Amino acid sequence: MPDKKVIYMDNNATTQVSDEVIEAMIPYLKDLYGNPSSIHTFGGQVAVALKEARQSVAGIIGASDPSEIIFTSCGTESDNAAILSALRSKPDRKRIVTTRVEHPAVLSLCQRLERDGYTVIRVGVNSEGLLDLRELAEVINHDTAVVSIMHANNETGVIFPIREIGRLAHEKGALFHTDAVQSVGKIPINVDENFIDFLSMSGHKLHAPKGVGALYIRRGTRFRPFVIGGHQERGRRGGTENVAGIVAMGAAARLAEENLDTEQIRVRAMRDRLEKGIIDSIPDVKLNGHPVSRLPNTCNVSFEFVEGEAILLLMDQLGICASSGSACTSGSLDPSHVLRAMGVPFTFAHGSIRFSLSIYNTDGDVDFVLEHLPGIISRLREISPFSAEKAASL
Repeated sequence: MPDKKVIYMDNNATTQVSDEVIEAMIPYLKDLYGNPSSIHTFGGQVAVALKEARQSVAGIIGASDPSEIIFTSCGTESDNAAILSALRSKPDRKRIVTTRVEHPAVLSLCQRLERDGYTVIRVGVNSEGLLDLRELAEVINHDTAVVSIMHANNETGVIFPIREIGRLAHEKGALFHTDAVQSVGKIPINVDENFIDFLSMSGHKLHAPKGVGALYIRRGTRFRPFVIGGHQERGRRGGTENVAGIVAMGAAARLAEENLDTEQIRVRAMRDRLEKGIIDSIPDVKLNGHPVSRLPNTCNVSFEFVEGEAILLLMDQLGICASSGSACTSGSLDPSHVLRAMGVPFTFAHGSIRFSLSIYNTDGDVDFVLEHLPGIISRLREISPFSAEKAASL
């Protein structure tokens, strides 16, 4: 039996590693295995590769000084390092301001910090997933140590106005951290223009392998290390560097910067065609998120009176990979915390599916989904005890 073709539309969970990135990694997995901290030439050439990768990662976010980049193991570590450093550098301030729609890497840490005595303010969003900046301005005060708000939501793709958020934070003397794991490589970012003190990134979201991330720390910002050890990363993150992963992330950053304009136009066009095809061919469908202020690759839709898990299982039988929300919470049977915060009705929230595309998707992939998804939804609604007709009679 031939292998089933995979239609991969779950790129907000993780991405395919680019061939060019793999080629860049291989020498540092085989021949160039020296320790970049060693003083001999063999290790020194590895240190040069790390320097080049740091420059590439700085470039994709508009950082003027590559030394503002430290490499981590993932976006979660970067988030934790930024928030905990902000709190330790401002010990007299006991307030954290974030949102109700953050990634679990931020929300779970904030829950732990609440138990340690910090006050956490979680700002809400409207029905399109947008923040109310007036509400945000009201809750940031002179007791606020850090404002941690994502650049783009991982489930809906909604983009937040980080320049305005950073300005509000700085007006009260608070530090501003943004989780940009989903936005780096998809939309332009310039940290120097946006009052950003800390910015988190993750390699596996932009076609590098898992296990490597980065944290931007604005020059002059006090930083207290999260991982304490040797002198690596200028003493800001101890531990021997993941050289192959860092080289890979640098290569992925260069490719993403090169492809940002032309490829994202194509990805957006595929996303829009997928979205329109779903809405036009399937009744009782709801788009989750702002129609314009959204990442070009992300489409989150809800199908009323259908369970998202059942949709995913039937799509999986056809080789279609998508998600019902964040991969970090996919084991939960509860509706997405993001959709709950947006006020999505219960009958829709349980039937939400996130399609997230990449430069490796094709028009044929979109055609395949549009060919099969209407039948899947129709089949599930026929057997659902919560069909619209039955619900109307309750």
